[in-house]
Formats: sequence, C-alpha cells, structure tokens
Amino acid sequence: MADILYDTAAIDTALDTMTATIREQVSAGEPITIIGILRGGARVADALQQRLNEAGCTTERGDLDISFYRDDLDTIGPHPEVRSSRLPFDINGRHIWLVDDVLYTGRTIRAALGELFDYGRPASIRLAVLLDRGGRELPIGAEITGLSYEAPAGISVKLCSDNSHWHIEQRRVQR
Repeated sequence: MADILYDTAAIDTALDTMTATIREQVSAGEPITIIGILRGGARVADALQQRLNEAGCTTERGDLDISFYRDDLDTIGPHPEVRSSRLPFDINGRHIWLVDDVLYTGRTIRAALGELFDYGRPASIRLAVLLDRGGRELPIGAEITGLSYEAPAGISVKLCSDNSHWHIEQRRVQR
C-alpha cells in the first residue's frame, strides 16, 4: 500500500517556487532551455515550462531518454521501455536546465549528463528536481529542489499524475 507524501497543493507550491528561482537565475530576455528526463522529469519540465511561459519567459523544451545510458540496463528486464530523445535545438553553448522528478542515488543524472554530452557541449547544465529523497551514491546535487524528504532504505518514492492532479507517494519495495 502506498502512502501519500505530498499532494497536488504541495507540489503546485513547490513548482511555483522552482519557477521563481529559475527566473531569478536567468538574464532578462534570455530564452530558458529546459530538458526533462523521461518520464517523470518530462512531466515536471512541462509544468515548469507552462509556468515560465505564463510569466512571460521564452522557453525551449526537450526530452531525454537515458535508457541506453543507464549503468543498470542489464537489471531492468529484457525489454526496457525505450523512447526517443527529443532535442529540437543545438545544445552547444546553451545554458540548460536539466529536470527530473525524484533525485535519489544520482545515477539517473549521471546517465543524462553522458547522453547530453553526446549531443554537444552546453555552456552549463543546472539540475532542478521536484523531490530530493536523499540516499546519494554519487556526488550529484540539484541547484533547485522543490521538496525534500529523507526516505528510509527499502522505500520507493514516485511522482504520480493524471491531468491536473499530482501526488508523490512512497511504498515499501517488494523483494
């Protein structure tokens, strides 16, 4: 059984705060390049892009599928769900906001960085995550974190959404 950690209202507040922080860190008139890590990070990136556009910012949006860059590809089953990365712009020289839903060990971000550099050499990459759940295995941290929660070992934390309703849940991992 899953326990709800954060509801729609808490997530919306976190997204509003993240949006304001991104706006503060970008020069006026500069387009904001947002790349979401598929799947959960892409949903968060969509929400950030919508809020930034409503605030009058110009945004460019891409998606990154890191399936073949993971260091655990051999453990996730014989038929991983693979999607296409979508980067409809040249990333060379750009200041990029890489977005994910939940930051845990840092391995997803390491894989995303590896793929991004296969596309080019950005001027900078900043990480924005909706939830930092602790438990890092790699020295990777987010520049912007919407929510923080120290999840105990053996617990899975996941962003769930349907249309305009969001929640973050935790559940015990079945062994």
